[in-house]
Amino acid sequence: MKKDISWKVSRFDELSTDELYEILHLRCKVFVLEQDAPYLDMDYKDQKAVHLHGYIDGKLIAYCRIFSAGDYFEEASIGRVIVAQEYRQYGYGHDLMIKAIELANVLLTERVILISAQERLQRFYESHGFVKVSDTYMEDGIPHIRMRKE
Repeated sequence: MKKDISWKVSRFDELSTDELYEILHLRCKVFVLEQDAPYLDMDYKDQKAVHLHGYIDGKLIAYCRIFSAGDYFEEASIGRVIVAQEYRQYGYGHDLMIKAIELANVLLTERVILISAQERLQRFYESHGFVKVSDTYMEDGIPHIRMRKE
């Protein structure tokens, strides 16, 4: 049964130590361990991002970071999009993207969003209005594509 997510939106300096630890733990669990892609997740870009984090029963289950134009790419960007494995079957990834796009549009007043998407998730991002704008490239040993939403 799908439960309601409690969303938080934070700048880096607004994150508590516990929130930051939970975010980094989930990112490491999904991107490094689950996807078997050893890479340096902490890239000194978190300090510029708006962090969208979603909780169910006090547990972090969904997360992404959102950038204004020029802070990551020339355009605004959404990245580190994750939902904890045990919650993926409920559609929380779609809820996360809807909220992230809304924040980019309303909070950051951005209209064009560029993402570096794992190629296997192309249809997921297309369902949110993103269009493929690059050939496939490797990033951290995983095939990626650039996608854009206007």
